[in-house]
Amino acid sequence: MKQQTLTVEDAKTTAKMLSEALPYLQRFEGAVVVVKFGGNAMGDDAAMAEFARDIVLMKQVGVHPVVVHGGGPMINEMLQKLGIKSEFVRGKRVTDKATVQVVEMILSGLVNKRIVQAIMDAGGRAVGISGKDDDLMVCEADDPELGYVGRPVEMNVQVLRDLYNAGIIPVVAPVATGMKDNETFNVNGDTAAGAIAGALQADRLLLLTDVPGVKDASGQVMTQITPEEIRRMTEEGVISGGMIPKTETALMAIDQGTRAVTILDGKVPNACLLELFTDHGAGSQIRSTAPRVKPHVRR
Repeated sequence: MKQQTLTVEDAKTTAKMLSEALPYLQRFEGAVVVVKFGGNAMGDDAAMAEFARDIVLMKQVGVHPVVVHGGGPMINEMLQKLGIKSEFVRGKRVTDKATVQVVEMILSGLVNKRIVQAIMDAGGRAVGISGKDDDLMVCEADDPELGYVGRPVEMNVQVLRDLYNAGIIPVVAPVATGMKDNETFNVNGDTAAGAIAGALQADRLLLLTDVPGVKDASGQVMTQITPEEIRRMTEEGVISGGMIPKTETALMAIDQGTRAVTILDGKVPNACLLELFTDHGAGSQIRSTAPRVKPHVRR
């Protein structure tokens, strides 16, 4: 007989939380949720396993998660091991042919398959692909001086629909093809996730970061923000530094049809579940439309 590890009060609390999640489970049934995964959690086995369980749970209750990942620290580590020195222009790494080969090897190989394996270990079904597969993401050079750093100009997301409609969780490495033959581009993970969310007309884009969210002038995290507020805060310098590309990605995704984008701290346990299935939420949600008060009911 399995030994009980929960107290009666703990069990009651768990049951109450599950009951209170019902409207959110109904609301997100059939919804497409793109999740950008990266940061320190990718190098921690326990954090990776927790993330994978959350993604599998989302799929189990009828959500269609699409995972897009980064892998910067792993790329840097491999470049050092191979003795490939990087050049920088205006503080940004130049991605030459040697570097982009390492990027593809690490992102499409090591990192991508590690996430796939974690999802499979949690009881889900997952397939790892890159932006090259089925011409999912076609890019042009974002800045010629930076070499093979890509900006998506054409998206072909049917392969993602085919996978999640078949019960499979797509895990996408942000490596893309170019307009010319045999071109490979490295794409910023947030940028790739935003482009995919926009092309899928996703219900949600969750950008997992290492910070709690977007802060106002007093340093407080804002839980609800409109695109107009984002633009004003950027002009005033309230949004600055590394938060600018994330909010720009959010605005791009919303302009292309994503219902809402949330920037949230991936270090918080079960961050995705908090955001989707509780009143508490997590991080800063950016949206131009009012949230539904009642769950969507299919008739």
